[in-house]
Amino acid sequence: MNDDVSEATLGFEGFVTQRGRGLWRAAWLLTGDSHHAEDLVQTALSKTFTRYGDFGNDAQFEAYVRTTIYRTFVSWWRKLSWRNEKAAEFVADSAAPETPHGVNRDLVRALEELPRMQRAVLVLQYFEDLATDDIAQRLGISPGTVKTHSYRGRAALRASKHLAGRGE
Repeated sequence: MNDDVSEATLGFEGFVTQRGRGLWRAAWLLTGDSHHAEDLVQTALSKTFTRYGDFGNDAQFEAYVRTTIYRTFVSWWRKLSWRNEKAAEFVADSAAPETPHGVNRDLVRALEELPRMQRAVLVLQYFEDLATDDIAQRLGISPGTVKTHSYRGRAALRASKHLAGRGE
C-alpha cells in the first residue's frame, strides 16, 4: 500500500478522518465560529461525496472539497441568518470560541469584519497559500477581481482596531 496519503485513495470515510480537521480549520478561518465551520464542512462534504470516486486520489478530491467550501461560504452571503443563529442555551454563554492552534484571535476578529469575498480571498491567499489564478478559479471570479478584493481586504486589516499597534 502507498504510504503517501496525499496520493492514496482512502475511501470517503478515510478521507474525512484524515483530512477533516484541515477542512474544518479552513472553514473556521472563514466563519470565525466552530459550529458554523462544522456546518460549512458538512455542507461541502454532502455536496461532494457522490463525486469521490471520480478523482484519482484524495489530494485531488480535497481540492474539489475546498473549492466547494469557499464557494458555499461566498454564496451564503444571501442568507445572512445563518451567521446569527444561536441555540437558546448558549446565548448567555460568553466563552471565547475555539481558535485553531497557531491562529491569532485578533487577526480572526479583524477578518470577521471584512466583507465575505475579501475574507475568502485573503484566507485563500495567506492561509492556503494559493496564487491569484488559483483563487480566481476556486471562487469563480476573474484574477483582477481577486486582486481588488485582496487590496481592499489588506487595507481594511491595516485599519482594523483589532490589529492596531502591531506594526506593518
